[in-house]
Amino acid sequence: MKSSVPGLLSVWELVLFSFAEAATVTYDFNVTWVTANPDGDFDRPVIGINGKWPIPQITANVGDNVVVNVQNLLGNESTSLHFHGLYMNGTAHMDGPEQVSQCAIPPGSSFTYNFTIDQPGTYWYHSHTHGQYPDGLRGPLIIHDPDSPFLGQYDEELVLTLSDWYHDLMTDLLPGFISKGNPTGAEPVPQNALFNETQNLKVKVEPGKTYLFRMINMGAFASQYVWFEGHNMTIVEVDGVYTQPAEAEMIYLSAAQRCSFLLTTRNETTANYAFVGSMDTTLFDVLPDDLNYNVTGWLVYDDGKPLPHPAFVDDLDGNTFDDMTLVPWDNQTLLGEPDKTVELNVIMDNLGDGANYAFFNNITYRAPKVPTLYTALSTGKLATNPAVYGGYTNTFVLEKGQIVQLIVNNLDTGRHPFHLHGRNFQAVYRSAEDAGTFEDSNVTEADFPSVPMRRDTFVLYPSGNVVLRFRADNPGIWLFHCHIEWHVASGLIATFVESPLDLQNTLTIPKDHYEVCVAGNVPTVGNAAANTHNLLDLSGENRAPDPLPDGFTTRGKVALAFSCLSGILGIAVVAWYGLAPDPAAHAGVEKRVAEADVVDSSVGDIGAGPSTAREFVMASSSGDGNRGARA
Repeated sequence: MKSSVPGLLSVWELVLFSFAEAATVTYDFNVTWVTANPDGDFDRPVIGINGKWPIPQITANVGDNVVVNVQNLLGNESTSLHFHGLYMNGTAHMDGPEQVSQCAIPPGSSFTYNFTIDQPGTYWYHSHTHGQYPDGLRGPLIIHDPDSPFLGQYDEELVLTLSDWYHDLMTDLLPGFISKGNPTGAEPVPQNALFNETQNLKVKVEPGKTYLFRMINMGAFASQYVWFEGHNMTIVEVDGVYTQPAEAEMIYLSAAQRCSFLLTTRNETTANYAFVGSMDTTLFDVLPDDLNYNVTGWLVYDDGKPLPHPAFVDDLDGNTFDDMTLVPWDNQTLLGEPDKTVELNVIMDNLGDGANYAFFNNITYRAPKVPTLYTALSTGKLATNPAVYGGYTNTFVLEKGQIVQLIVNNLDTGRHPFHLHGRNFQAVYRSAEDAGTFEDSNVTEADFPSVPMRRDTFVLYPSGNVVLRFRADNPGIWLFHCHIEWHVASGLIATFVESPLDLQNTLTIPKDHYEVCVAGNVPTVGNAAANTHNLLDLSGENRAPDPLPDGFTTRGKVALAFSCLSGILGIAVVAWYGLAPDPAAHAGVEKRVAEADVVDSSVGDIGAGPSTAREFVMASSSGDGNRGARA
């Protein structure tokens, strides 16, 4: 059956996948600029692959070896690829973040990603360089599973992406976002929402069939509510983790989250039905006039029938599904009490340059001069010392096999979708909004679920807290960060360095990976400051701007003193001016006195009161209450 939705596979094609042996799947990607207009409002440059956009879907089977040959033909920007949600077990150097597991790929250079996939599910790939993926370098990555517990329960599958869309390039938006001209840190708001990188998407369906939808939010900022009018969803996977089936009328997908669900169509073709993605506008500081926060698609049963208008999210009776209630299919029980606890406080604040930044524990991330993985490989036994990775990378060193508990306290009033590279995690606790820190919650080990849900991207509520748990069984350099791309750019990142001595014994960096570093003039040995002589000397490392000073600086004190003195002098001048005689009135009195002297010389005494005209004029001019009592 043909469909306007890419990635549609029949059950027979999936059966063929189940009999296929592990293979090598190769993709050759020339990364280039192209022009696109996905919302019909505005032509703009986008980052495409092989001259096309949207970019290709990567598809493989569990056990396949995937090779992605990347050539950067952008001309004016470096790039990289991160394969979001893949654990990269044994191939940590293929994870993709710039200055973390590799150097960025400069214009004109090539780079090969080569890894074996041992996990099924719904993923995506995107640039992990300079906030670049909202410009278009983002696409689905689907791993089919011959042993899926749901393989026989649906007839066909399709991939459906959500995204937000900006009319301006990130290179134009980022400088204004992180600047003293934006002291509140208000994030740029997108213009539109998209389904499959377009609008008004039509999905042709047949009556009485069950479809597996693989839905991915590839947006930079907006979380979205999703519902299918006249149909229910049965959730069977989130972020690559199979779940016990769970019914939902409406789901909430943050940036980077994925959700797969079964949807059974109606038995008649009497009508078509809208499905909707609606941005969570509470994330936005402002609602611009050009914001279209809804995107609509249709399940088309009959091309001859009209496409109905959708309901508004506020008009629906359905509740948004709570992902904390999901139960993993494998019933993995709660990991034991932690060997190591890492507590991170989320803060948004200004630094000395006047711009607003994002912080974990008062540290806003700055990329090191040497990629963190290369520091781990080149610093010998000191690789277990967090200091060699720099003062601005928020690094925590983990030992092999440790059970790690990660507590995140949101001291900010916004939602944050946090993503961990290299694995998924058990989400063992999430507080309500405005609950304060975990310490305030009075929650104990006994309150955690025996079988917690798992995923790799999890939403932290405003002024609330979460508790995540995982086992350190995958040596590598793994970021933990908010997946709102604006917050990545403003520094909301921590680094887990896992089993660095094991990495030194097992990992070999390919020649072409080092070649892009040479092309980009990026050092590959030493500590975060590229110091190879004294690994604990971080002089010259990349630093965040200095913090705002406590109280007043000397310059501020001088400015305050002058301001106060100017204020006092200004008040004195106003008072003096107000109390001084009116020069014009004084001149008039003098004239009238002179005239009175003339009168006095000719008229003489006129009775009681001022004895002379001079005295009368002087009395009138002095404000005497009796002036004019007599003629």
